[in-house]
Amino acid sequence: MYRVAKASEYLVITGIGIKDIKLAKKAWVFPGQSCTVFELSPVNYTFEVQAMSSEKLPFILPAVFTIGPRVDDTDSLLKYARLLSSHDKLSNHVNELVQGIIEGETRVLAASMTMEDVFRGTKSFKQEVFDKVQLELNQFGLFIYNANVKQLVDVPGHEYFSYLGQKIQMEAANQAKVDVAEAKMKGEVGAKMREGETQQNAARINAETKIVSTQRNGEGVKEEIKVKTEVKVFENEREAEVAQANSDLAQKKAMWEKTAQVAKVEATKAVAMREAELQREVERMNALTRTEKLKAEFLSKANVEYETKVQEANWELYRQQKVAEATLFEKEKEAQAEKAMAEAKYFREQKAAEAELFAKKKEAEGLMLMGQAQGAYLSTLLGALGGNYTNLRDYLMINSGMFQDIARTNAEAIRGLHPKISIWNNGGEGSDSGVGMKDVAGVYKMLPPLLNTVHEQTGMLPPPWMGTLSSD
Repeated sequence: MYRVAKASEYLVITGIGIKDIKLAKKAWVFPGQSCTVFELSPVNYTFEVQAMSSEKLPFILPAVFTIGPRVDDTDSLLKYARLLSSHDKLSNHVNELVQGIIEGETRVLAASMTMEDVFRGTKSFKQEVFDKVQLELNQFGLFIYNANVKQLVDVPGHEYFSYLGQKIQMEAANQAKVDVAEAKMKGEVGAKMREGETQQNAARINAETKIVSTQRNGEGVKEEIKVKTEVKVFENEREAEVAQANSDLAQKKAMWEKTAQVAKVEATKAVAMREAELQREVERMNALTRTEKLKAEFLSKANVEYETKVQEANWELYRQQKVAEATLFEKEKEAQAEKAMAEAKYFREQKAAEAELFAKKKEAEGLMLMGQAQGAYLSTLLGALGGNYTNLRDYLMINSGMFQDIARTNAEAIRGLHPKISIWNNGGEGSDSGVGMKDVAGVYKMLPPLLNTVHEQTGMLPPPWMGTLSSD
């Protein structure tokens, strides 16, 4: 039979004439051979890996892995064909295999890192998880086409990331408040400065305009007076020429008439009087010109001094206002800083109290678990010893080395004493061979009353190898 695989499939052929396995997109399948078709399309696997950091803090790592056979490597396809082609990619077998590899590598890596390292180095942590998982998947011929690890999540009952997020949120909110206050301060100060500069420039321009206007008016008056003077001089010159012509005419007429001399004298006198009048007019105009010039100079100087004094007063008032505003702003910022420090101190003390309470709870739980374990241990020993409390006590004393400690304490008490024991006997009570053993027998006779007294006072019985006490 001639078999052809689809674009996303491969044929796996085994049997007669094939040494191991054969991969092909199309091939003849002869009798004695088996052909299996496996899919190359990757599959999404969604997991929530529960891991624990080096501080024993648990967390959940939600992840979605897109995994499929490596199509660009023949060896990987052969591994996949041998190991997994007989299973469906969505079967529990493949899902558990992939999940086991991902959870194992994630837990091993998380156990070597602190929670702070995992949270701050999330990107490198994810990349290292991908690399280690890919290394394990290579032996099955699988390849991670895409991996999306979501945000780390707290395990119920352990709100580490929640508290850390609240801390970062509070720090960001406090920093935003500080930035808003600084921006507001800069805006108000800049607006006041621009307003002051505008008023200063306007006053300076007004003063300069008045000065220039006064100067222009003075120059106009001077030009007008100058023109009038020149016109008057020209008129005088013309009149002088006319008078000269009249004088010449009179002189000529004097030659003809006797009265010409009188006319000449009168003309001369008239000219002199006219010159005097003109001179007086020129002097008067000069005086008026000097008066107007002095007026313009003093008026301009007075206006400039007035504007200068006004600007100085305005600047002093503006400076005092700015000093007062700066002092008020500093007081407000100090109050805000004290408030923020108080809130931070309260939050820190609150968290310290919560941490101490949590530590105490965990310590109490540990003590309870230890007590339960010791109780279970003692119950098991007591059951193994048939409920005999004496045997249990002797076992615990032997196991804990109490007899060795007692012997060591007694040995330390008599160390260095070098006792000498001498037995005196006058030989009147039997043979020499029994003299020493009588004293030893006396010591053994003292033991029962001593052990009986210890039992009555402490409830402790002697070990069986030493002897037993009768119920009487």
